[in-house]
Amino acid sequence: MSRLQSGLVQVYTGEGKGKTTAALGQTWRALGAGLRVHFLQFLKGGKPTSEARLAERLAPQLVFRHLEHPCTPELLRGEPTEADRDYARRAWQIAREVLADPQWDLVVLDEINNTIHLGLVSLEELLTALRQRPAGMEVICTGRHAPPALVEYADLVTEMRAVKHPYERGVRARQGIEY
Repeated sequence: MSRLQSGLVQVYTGEGKGKTTAALGQTWRALGAGLRVHFLQFLKGGKPTSEARLAERLAPQLVFRHLEHPCTPELLRGEPTEADRDYARRAWQIAREVLADPQWDLVVLDEINNTIHLGLVSLEELLTALRQRPAGMEVICTGRHAPPALVEYADLVTEMRAVKHPYERGVRARQGIEY
């Protein structure tokens, strides 16, 4: 049973860097308050992120699932394959089970917005799961392209805006900073 009296829905979206980082900050704050967190990463590629390695040390208060959906060239072009759809179906089944489980105080659906944008999970399925979740469960949805209906439903929406990024100068993603 959740320790939060009222669980809200937060959305972190936009073209700028920092959506997952903000969700991780909220995760660490929740853990510090003694809350139980389940963090699910959609569409993060085939290799574990640095945050996934650290999370292992915080179990069982934190369950961190890197769902290992490889970023194929087709997916990056916005043309998901049947294999992408299979990965997404399995990942969404896990997410639905977590969203129905009252033991979690905070659930993070990292990159769910992109998953919906690519047509891998339906917006209506997400909204239904959010409406049916246990009363005290807080949920964070991250990723670019947050659908307008999710933005409308959410209690808090933050849009990250890209002003300047080192990628523009050819600086590649760095372990421990971007992943």
